[in-house]
Amino acid sequence: MMKQCAIWAGYVVALYVLQTSLLPLIGFHGITVNLMLLLTVSFAFLRGVRQGVLMGFLTGLMEDLASGTFLGMNTLSQMVISLACGRLSNGVFKEQFFLPVFSSLVAAVVNYFILATLMLLLGYRFNLLAQMQSMLPTMLIYQLAFAYPVHRLTYDLDRKLSAKQ
Repeated sequence: MMKQCAIWAGYVVALYVLQTSLLPLIGFHGITVNLMLLLTVSFAFLRGVRQGVLMGFLTGLMEDLASGTFLGMNTLSQMVISLACGRLSNGVFKEQFFLPVFSSLVAAVVNYFILATLMLLLGYRFNLLAQMQSMLPTMLIYQLAFAYPVHRLTYDLDRKLSAKQ
C-alpha cells in the first residue's frame, strides 16, 4: 500500500514538473495544458468518488501552494470536478477511453468558470465573455491534445498497481 502511494505521488510530481517546466514552452499567450486537471478526471473515473476527490484535493492543493495565489481555489475546483467524474464512473466501463477524454473538455470549461467566479467574488474585475473567447478555445485544444495520453498513462499505471494487490 505504501509503495503504491509512493508510485502515485511520483507520477503526480512528474506530471506537475512537466506541466510547469516544459509545457509552458509550447504555450500560446500564457495558456498551456492543465495536466493536474486531466489526471484528476482520469483518476476519478478509474477509482471512483472517494479516491478521486482525494486526488483532486492533493493536486489542487499542490497547484495552490506552488502558485502562491489564493489558497484553495484550485483545490475547491478540482475537488468539485473529481466528485462529478467519480459519480459518473459508477456506470461506465473502466476500459472506455472516450468518456474520460470528452469529460476532460467539460472539466476544463467547468474549471474555468469556477475559477473565474471565485476571482469575481474576490473583487477582480474583468470581462468574462472577452476572456472566455480569447482563452477557452486554446485551452480546450491543449486539453484535448493531452487528454488521451494522460488518461492512457493513468489507466496503465492503475492496472499495473491493481494487479500487484
